[in-house]
Amino acid sequence: MNPTREQAWELLTKYTQQDSLLKHALAVEAAMRYYARIYGEDEELWAVTGLVHDLDYEQHPTLDEHPLYAIAILEEAGWPEEIIEAVKGHATYLNVPRRTPMAKTLFAVDELTGLVIACALVRPSKSLHDLEASSVRKKWKDKAFARGVNREDIELGMQELGVDRNTHVTRVIEALREVAAELGLDGSQA
Repeated sequence: MNPTREQAWELLTKYTQQDSLLKHALAVEAAMRYYARIYGEDEELWAVTGLVHDLDYEQHPTLDEHPLYAIAILEEAGWPEEIIEAVKGHATYLNVPRRTPMAKTLFAVDELTGLVIACALVRPSKSLHDLEASSVRKKWKDKAFARGVNREDIELGMQELGVDRNTHVTRVIEALREVAAELGLDGSQA
């Protein structure tokens, strides 16, 4: 089975209705698609992985349930093992090694998309279009800002990907700019 974006969206929205979680999925999808282009990988495969990685989170947000329910849903639906392995790998507490570039990328972009979005939201413009990597790096140091973002996971993800902070932040900003309107971060809400 090669799941399409339409199938991934349908599956995600079957289990997720919260706007913030849907926007998170769209952000991770965009970052995954962007990185797939950089690495010359299958954009659709990487994108659908980003879309579904947290499909169970709204209903099963605890460590003993997430992403285990998502994994079971994907396995039952016959989704490719490489997607399932990437979803497993994005949860460090499952102790599943991230062996593929896709799994490493999912882990590296997941938390960072949240930090980038939080940085855009506090800008007067409420836009990703004028957000610079330096602004994100500055907010990164402020542990009270977006305290739910696990910066240690981002650091580990960058290390596994072999990218430095500035490059990674810049890439994620550029990726999210491609879906700024869908995220409500194109400045039209300012």
